Amino acid sequence: MSEGNSDVMFAEERQAAIVRMVQERGKVLVPDLVAFFKMSPATIRGDLRDLEARGLIKRTHGGAIPSDAAPVGFELDNKGKTVKDLSLKEAIARKAAELVEDGDIIILDAGLTTREMCNHLQDKKNLTVIVNDIEIASMLERLDNVSVVVIGGMLRRHFHCTVGPFAVKLLSELNVDKVFLGTNAFSVRKGCTTPDMNQAEVKRTMIRIATQVVLLCDSAKIGKNSFVQFAEPGEIDLVITDSRITGQHLREMTEAGMEVMVEPVH
Repeated sequence: MSEGNSDVMFAEERQAAIVRMVQERGKVLVPDLVAFFKMSPATIRGDLRDLEARGLIKRTHGGAIPSDAAPVGFELDNKGKTVKDLSLKEAIARKAAELVEDGDIIILDAGLTTREMCNHLQDKKNLTVIVNDIEIASMLERLDNVSVVVIGGMLRRHFHCTVGPFAVKLLSELNVDKVFLGTNAFSVRKGCTTPDMNQAEVKRTMIRIATQVVLLCDSAKIGKNSFVQFAEPGEIDLVITDSRITGQHLREMTEAGMEVMVEPVH
């Protein structure tokens, strides 16, 4: 890759991180972004102009806030996803791993939270884990107690997971005890949603073949919607989230009959 291409890629990754920071914090200031990314104020302001033009943020005096018109199809790739709130995902993953029993056959959906679950499965016995995420497969390969089934298909570029008709067909022939799902967004009205139609079809199939469906969803994703629905609220047996969930969102979910497990974050 040439130096010029590398610079372009870095700019894309930086802008994706800015979008996530705006979404998570509600507001960011130019001086904070300058300090965080170690870039000039002119470069950061240029990033904000570009992102506003794409409808991903709204510029304010001295910074940016979320755009009400942010596209539901926008998705950060794996390089663009920040780990600022990794503690939330770790807490959720740790609790999810406690639900795994010796001898289980489970699916780990693609994503950062399910990837964190791999760090808490080393003491389980006689597990069979089905994955479509090649990074998760690589992590599980190191565990002697786990048999890993990798679902083939078309590799979703930059997301390290397989999708498409071949992946769906292979999954359709299986039956599993539990599936641990990730999501890009969740709301009581729209359920679980994702920007990618192929990813949605794989997730729907995972739900169909599982006896128990567990959604791993950090609080930043609750109350939001993305492009394609892959599960209605009633299809989810248990939601594991973190203690930063708002009281309103928690009430909406419990009033809708959902079982929600809230993990404390320190």
